Formats: sequence, structure tokens, C-alpha cells
Amino acid sequence: MKTITSHSPEETQSIASDLLSELPDNSVLALHGDLGAGKTCFVKGLAKALGIKQAITSPTFTIVNEYLQPSPLYHIDLYRLGGPDEMFGLGFEEYFEKDGVKAIEWAERAGDLIPEDAVHIDFWTGQMPEERVISVRR
Repeated sequence: MKTITSHSPEETQSIASDLLSELPDNSVLALHGDLGAGKTCFVKGLAKALGIKQAITSPTFTIVNEYLQPSPLYHIDLYRLGGPDEMFGLGFEEYFEKDGVKAIEWAERAGDLIPEDAVHIDFWTGQMPEERVISVRR
């Protein structure tokens, strides 16, 4: 397990970029943490590292945002779902077969549907307003 402290949103995005460079192309990133802990900011860093120019927003109401150019990123937000039973019929598991990075906010709500080889990343707010503690479990 690797734990990193970020002191700004820009640093959180840089941490995401650095981590992405260490991972296989089609990685699944299971993001865990409370509201405002830095998950979406982290995904913005992934997108930037992949060369995606579109604005990155959390897909809380749409469940999935797909960014396909220049490299695919699937940003999935499970906040509004109560658990794995609510995911059937949404095509959730089909995303794991697609090329590209899959970043899943509130991943704990997917239960056993998250692949075993997923990288789990935990986010906590730190002692200072913009400080975030990020823990990476592989």
C-alpha cells in the first residue's frame, strides 16, 4: 500500500497522472471516499494524462461519462445506486471488456462486481482545507 498526501487540487491531479503511468492500459480504478474527498479531482488528472481536453464532471445523475478521444476513459459514479442489485441492466460489467481506463467513484457500492485486479484508491480529507490523503492498494 502506498499513501500520498496532496496539498492542492493540482497536486491531486499530478498524483493521478503519475499513477496512471505505472498501470496497464485497461486498468480499473476503484475510488473510495466521502463527498468532497477528491475523487473527481483525481479523475480530472487521469483525463489530463490521457490527453482528454473535455471538461470532466462527475456523472452522478448519468452514472457514466465516456471520453473516447484521444484515449478512452470511462468515468463511472455509483453514488445514486444502493448496491450491486441496482446495477444489473445498466451494462456496468460490459465496461470492463472495453479498451481504456475505468475510474469508478463509490466503487464499494458495486460489491463483488469490481474485478479482482482493480486498483483501489482511498481518499480522505486532511487537516488543512485542500489537503487530501490518498492511499493506493493494488
